[in-house]
Amino acid sequence: MKAMVINKTGGPDVFEMMDIKKPEVKSGYVLVKVLASSLNPLETKIRSGLTPAIIPPFPAVLNADFSGVVEQVGEGVTNFKEGDEVFGYVGGVKDEWGSLAEYTLVDKDLMSLKPKNVDFKTAAMFPLVSLTAWKAIIDKSNIKIHDKVLIHGAAGGVGHMAVQLANLLGAEVYATVSGDEKGEIAKKFGAAHVINYKETPVEQYVNEYTGGRGFDFVFDTIGGNNLLNSFKAVKIDGTICTTNTRVTLDLSLMHSKAIGLKALFIVLPILTNTNRTEIGTTLNEVKKLIEAEKISILKDKNQFMFSEITKAHEYYESGMATGKISLVNDL
Repeated sequence: MKAMVINKTGGPDVFEMMDIKKPEVKSGYVLVKVLASSLNPLETKIRSGLTPAIIPPFPAVLNADFSGVVEQVGEGVTNFKEGDEVFGYVGGVKDEWGSLAEYTLVDKDLMSLKPKNVDFKTAAMFPLVSLTAWKAIIDKSNIKIHDKVLIHGAAGGVGHMAVQLANLLGAEVYATVSGDEKGEIAKKFGAAHVINYKETPVEQYVNEYTGGRGFDFVFDTIGGNNLLNSFKAVKIDGTICTTNTRVTLDLSLMHSKAIGLKALFIVLPILTNTNRTEIGTTLNEVKKLIEAEKISILKDKNQFMFSEITKAHEYYESGMATGKISLVNDL
């Protein structure tokens, strides 16, 4: 089969089309004819060599998100059958196949039936961002009705999904963004209050919106040094969830406010082969929300074919993208 692969790490131009062996179905797995995928920051980090511990063996087939049609099911698979339309989070890390190929081999626990009311291109945009947002907002937050929830990077892929989920829990959502355009996006997806972090210091918006008490829960999709802003923003004994703790910080403020800090690493179930069923279970819940039109996805205006993956990475790294970048299989 044809696949877009990398044989080394580096810039976007390391991708090349190759003929590789079509994967053979095995026990507990499903062979899927891939119709679409989407681009996530994870893939750019793997491609560039920033995450050497999780890169697949060369020639490496990347990309976590996929949608497609079941070609064949392996022994022990009872929840999917040939011809099913599916979407999921295949992996594209370590020893698991990615989706930038004609076919991919998927653990039955990492997928769900495709939502009936969206096309394959749209379905393939949801998995990674919805899984990450779900883990933070539904699994780790303990959000209650009327809680004040602050989401950093609320117009981003994970951020705008988190805004929607927090709204479904009855929270009052506050969104930090970098400008007016991002602010409109956050409002469109349900943020009650938008904060331009470039213009408004943390102390100011904490006083304005919480009377100095702090937010009940903070989801930081930026992480790094921005965690200090999250420490300042959250209430005493509050909780912060972040997608990025790759930084050295003074944790004195965290200790003095007895803050609970929870880190997300969404590929962990794949890397460690633990709790994989949670992924499929969550995707099934996401499917229900999509079909009920309770959540939707922010789509970038540009779409790329699999054979144009270099251009897709270049476009993403230019900083011009707004929303998820769709990838359509033309191999």
